[in-house]
Amino acid sequence: MTDIMDTLDDSILAEFSDTELEAGMDPDTGNWEVIVKYHGNILRVEAELGAEVEILNQNFAIITLPQNRIDDLYNFFEIEYIELPKYLTCGLARSMDSACITPVQSESGFGLTGRGTIIAILDSGIDYTHPDFRNADGSTRILFFWDQTAQGVPPAGFKSGTEDSSAQINAALASGLSYRELPPGDIIGHGTAVAGTAAGNGRSSGGRERGAAPEASIIPVRLGNRGRESFARTTELMRAVKYVFDKARLMMMPLSVNISYGTNDGSHAGNSLFESYISDMSQEWKASIVVASGNEGAAGHHFSTAVRQSETVTAEFSISDNLNGLFLAIWKNFVDTLTFELIAPNGMSSGIVSSADRDVVMHFGNIVVLIHYGQPTPYSADHEIFIQFKANTGFVPAGLWNVLVHGVNVVDGTVDMWLPTLEEVTDGTSFLRPGTQTTLTLPSTAHGVLTVGGYNASIDSLTAFSGLGYTRKNIYVKPDLVAPAVNILSTSTGGGYGTFTGTSIAAPFVTGSAALMMQWGIVDGNDPFLFAERIKAMLHRGARRIPGVTYPNPIWGYGALCLETTMDYLVNSI
Repeated sequence: MTDIMDTLDDSILAEFSDTELEAGMDPDTGNWEVIVKYHGNILRVEAELGAEVEILNQNFAIITLPQNRIDDLYNFFEIEYIELPKYLTCGLARSMDSACITPVQSESGFGLTGRGTIIAILDSGIDYTHPDFRNADGSTRILFFWDQTAQGVPPAGFKSGTEDSSAQINAALASGLSYRELPPGDIIGHGTAVAGTAAGNGRSSGGRERGAAPEASIIPVRLGNRGRESFARTTELMRAVKYVFDKARLMMMPLSVNISYGTNDGSHAGNSLFESYISDMSQEWKASIVVASGNEGAAGHHFSTAVRQSETVTAEFSISDNLNGLFLAIWKNFVDTLTFELIAPNGMSSGIVSSADRDVVMHFGNIVVLIHYGQPTPYSADHEIFIQFKANTGFVPAGLWNVLVHGVNVVDGTVDMWLPTLEEVTDGTSFLRPGTQTTLTLPSTAHGVLTVGGYNASIDSLTAFSGLGYTRKNIYVKPDLVAPAVNILSTSTGGGYGTFTGTSIAAPFVTGSAALMMQWGIVDGNDPFLFAERIKAMLHRGARRIPGVTYPNPIWGYGALCLETTMDYLVNSI
């Protein structure tokens, strides 16, 4: 939230460089990018402030400008609200039979392959040399590939990265010197695995290890900070969503988007500008947006309590070794007046911190800690207290930390806290008494997306790691459904296959299923309105449910993906 920029001066921000607080800053230029919700002529900002304005749609834009000009944005009536970017992380026999996809692919069934649809993989990239992403003649199935981390010629309408067309990829493949012609498409391998489950055609295995939509066209986006390969930011993901929607409209093809990235930095109620933009886009074009629920189910990174009048509640959390920094995000109802006290493992205390202090910066030995009180936004009465830890030398002291919450004037009393994701802090950092629900990561909390948890299809049991719902204050039913997530065989960088576990690999089962549904409905002309919420509703209807279990629920959502049942219902409802 931008009020943190209003109150922190340059000296404080300098102490917290390379932390979540500075996710929006480009260290090369010193410029910041912010997410804005706007109306009217937002380009007036560009002309009058000399800023860079990237319009995402009719309501949302990203503005890049010097830090000392951010306050000037408040003078423009066109700007309704401003939000700072956050960091995102990726979480890591194919189970097509368990998801009831094989009968839908079968010629004796529906014979669907994803032909005529686009699958977009917004992730760590793709190994474009892998045979499973190439046609029988060796040509690529990739229509366009935008590498946000590379320096080159960006896509039209964007300011950075490199875009390669299918013709450029084919030329590199034909030369036999692919990596000399084009940079490696995926160093991490996460995006390649996700793409294989959603859309691999199994050429490396003679067709045995196919993805859900083996004839779909593919548009991958390699997410990352401009010119960097570190964690992506929410703004990079928002740009990627706009890019693939623009391409799908241009090519007049239905689009299924996979997002297997997430963050714990947010209210988990679906009301940030980041989540609102993705929900808005889910209602545009003929598309479906699928998001993994994250792997935070057993991480112990969520704490929830109810504080009563004059009561003090202690939230104990351990910090593991060798962490340079981390954050603790606390969310409550703004109507409640609460005070907080942070106590280090050595007993050192921050003292009582209240909303009257607004921002408190203190030093605990070798580390600096910021405690920031936010404000409600035009879209939410939620209240954030954000705590940032950063080691100036060495590491943040490992051991048991405590946050004491005291109820001064309590009406509601509900308090939720989140630590960063496993990918950021490992499993040694956790609450001692964690909450068991609302462990979804953003943006799987966005209303308009199809949120996918993971289960172990071999024993028909939910996995411990799968992010659980509902969203904060039970606003939305999440996840929507679950899909296979344990020991999934999928494409590996460098060729061949490997096994992968996590909700990141569960989501593409649903992404590919949505592409098959849109082929049947839109491409083949059986149901021209089979996209977005209609796809979601049909997958809810067809999900496999265990007898005796009440649905929907925060664990399974509406049940386990069963595409064959969904398709049978669609055919019978025409």
